[in-house]
Amino acid sequence: MRAIILAAGRGERLRPLTDTTPKPLLKVHGKPLIEWHIEALARAGVRDIVVNCAWLEEQFPAQLGDGRRWGLRLHYSFEQQAYGGALETGGGIATALPQLCAEGEQAFWAVSGDIYMPGFEFRAQVAAEFLASDRLAHLWMVPTQTLHPQGDFAIDAGGHARADGGPLQVFANIGLYRPALFEVIRSGERARMRKALDHGIAQGRVTAELYGGPWVNVGTPKQLAELNA
Repeated sequence: MRAIILAAGRGERLRPLTDTTPKPLLKVHGKPLIEWHIEALARAGVRDIVVNCAWLEEQFPAQLGDGRRWGLRLHYSFEQQAYGGALETGGGIATALPQLCAEGEQAFWAVSGDIYMPGFEFRAQVAAEFLASDRLAHLWMVPTQTLHPQGDFAIDAGGHARADGGPLQVFANIGLYRPALFEVIRSGERARMRKALDHGIAQGRVTAELYGGPWVNVGTPKQLAELNA
């Protein structure tokens, strides 16, 4: 199973740091945020990772290379070069599907490159169970955050994600997906992930679970400084 790390955003709230460095390449404890995910995916046996990029996109291959130092292959989806800017999370994934399913893969991992969750494991057994089901997506959620108090989705008694109907949790920006989830988004279209997820939730084919480990959506210079402290 392949994976995509979403790394195309501008990171406005992290300016001026992101004026010269893409947000996923900012360092936490001496290591770029994106490398924490690459290392975790490599430990889980993932051997092909797509990085979609737009803002200062040339810095990604220059710094990360082809992935061989982690024992895998890195592929790049250059949105600035091809489309003149970032395609948002949903559009970025929909556009990268030919790379994510290059050898007929039926599902893939996706994680945002600007979140810090050092204890998360991309478990192969969880991926295999997802692949054996008819689900379109499985999401990891975290409790509501100071910067995101309203939440995104509820989790019902059967483990399905709902747009309402209970306490809303925050989407942790990590999940397992099937390509069919993104049939409502055209390649090259600028669209948020929510468009695809609402499509799957309406069919009752999106499940979710609450993640209890450390998780930070690094959004401000103060947050970054606190993490490094």
